[in-house]
This record gives sequence, structure tokens and C-alpha cells, in this order.
Amino acid sequence: MAESASCPVFQLGKPRYDQSAFLGRFRHFIDIIDPSTLFVTKSRLKECVKLLDDFKQGNLPPGVTDHQLWEAQKVKQAIIHPDTGEKIFMPFRMSGYVPFGTPIVVGLLLPNQTLASTVFWQWLNQSHNACVNYANRNATKVGLNVLIQKSSKFNPTTRLLIQRFIPFPAVASANICNVALMRHNELSEGIDVLDSNGNVVGSSRIAAKHALIETALTRVALPLPIFVLPPIIMAFLEKLPLMQAHRRMMLPVHSLVCLAIFGLSLPLAISLFPQMSEIEVSHLEPEIAMATDCKVLSYNKGL
Repeated sequence: MAESASCPVFQLGKPRYDQSAFLGRFRHFIDIIDPSTLFVTKSRLKECVKLLDDFKQGNLPPGVTDHQLWEAQKVKQAIIHPDTGEKIFMPFRMSGYVPFGTPIVVGLLLPNQTLASTVFWQWLNQSHNACVNYANRNATKVGLNVLIQKSSKFNPTTRLLIQRFIPFPAVASANICNVALMRHNELSEGIDVLDSNGNVVGSSRIAAKHALIETALTRVALPLPIFVLPPIIMAFLEKLPLMQAHRRMMLPVHSLVCLAIFGLSLPLAISLFPQMSEIEVSHLEPEIAMATDCKVLSYNKGL
């Protein structure tokens, strides 16, 4: 009885938590990015897939709980692409975004960067982002550093803070371009819109536009705390006597700060919109509106 109070009845393909509330979406995406799924073995994945198949076919073994089914679905969704049915390469899974992306974030936030190092870290960051965007389907403004380096009207502390904030506008704008480039075909081909029973009503370019805008907004929100908070925190920590006496601690402490903020920022950003978003039929193409009696349809915006 205690389990049923804390664990909802399992629904295949449905989120475990209420997606109409931000907290529900946040808890859902915490599961999606859980790095423990990176260590799931082939045999464990096979067990999870079989358990879900048994549930679908009505051949579930006795004694299987809702909690076990939710965990099996969590494992499958973290590793296998919902459309292709193929395993996603580990560094490009959403569960691998934080552990594989943190070293890049640390590199982006290193102080006193040269133009070459800025270009390198931005290239590496956007290459990783492009692979994540493509795997989950759904230009860098290095000149700013040159401008700041040539400026002499700021005091050293202010200049250091500005230099550390430079990566944010570069990454945010590049992220938008990245999403558009990796998913531009959706704008011309459209994406499936579904009725309340999960049946495909049609392919909508308007829904695709909404999906890309929502994904792009999450990519703008994602780097905001990552590139704003660590510079502020590190500017404070660097003044502490302990850090002044042990300068070698600076990089490890910086890395831990980035890891902690990155780990929190990712689920917060991607929780802004439900993965399965809704759109009124009246806002879609006329041919789709004529093909259904539903007032609202849903679509997968991607991650």
C-alpha cells in the first residue's frame, strides 16, 4: 500500500510525473538526465526492454511492481532513441550531457584566454551541442574578447568579471544557430501531431516551428546560470585567504562549482516546456484542422 501512495500506476510511454506543472516536468527531466543510466549494462537494458514489451502484450510476470516498470521505462528512454529504436552514443545522451559537457564548460570559463583558446573551446562546445541536438532530434563572437582586451577604461576587477561573462552571449547565440542548423529539415517537412489517443493526425510545419522555438529558448536559458554564477562565485572564493595561499586549488574548485551549477541548470532549463507540448488545432494548417475533431493536438518538441 505504501508503494501505491508514492508511485503512480504505470502507463506505457507516459511521463511518471504531471507535465502540466513545472515541478512535475523538473522531476521528469531529472530522470531523463540521471547519469547513473550511463552505467546500465547490455543485459540490464535487455531486461528493461523485455519487461516493457511484456507489459504491452499483457504477459507481465506476476509480482512486477509499478516502480519496476517506471524504472525500466526510465532506462529505455535514457538509452534508446524513441523514433529509430537505436542506442544513442553515450556522450550524446541527455544523461551524458553534464558529465561530458562539464570539462568543456570549465575550459570556456578559464580566465585570461587567448583568441585561439576561446575559438577552440567554443568550437568544442558547439560540436558537442550539435551532436547532442542531432542525437536527440529534435560563429562564436570571439571578437568580444579582443574588444575587452583592448579596452583600458575598466579597472582590473571589472575587466576580469566582464571577460568571464563574455562566453554567455557567444554560447547562447551559437546554441540558437546550432538548433536551427541541426533541425532545419523539420521546418520544411513538418513534425507529427497527435490526437489524445496518440494517433498521428498529420505532419505540421507550424508545430515544427513551435518545437524549434521552445528548444532554442531552453538552449538560451541553459547557459545563463552556467556562465553567470561561476564567475560571481569564483570572484568571491579567489579573495579567501585559503585560496590565496593554495593557488593550485583554484582549478579543482572552479571545476566543482561548474559541475554543481551545470547539473542543476540542465533540468531547470529543459523543464521550461513539456517534452510533449500541446497546440490548438485552430493554430495549425487547415488540412490538419479538417482531419480531426480534436481541439488540441500534441507534438514531441525533442530535447
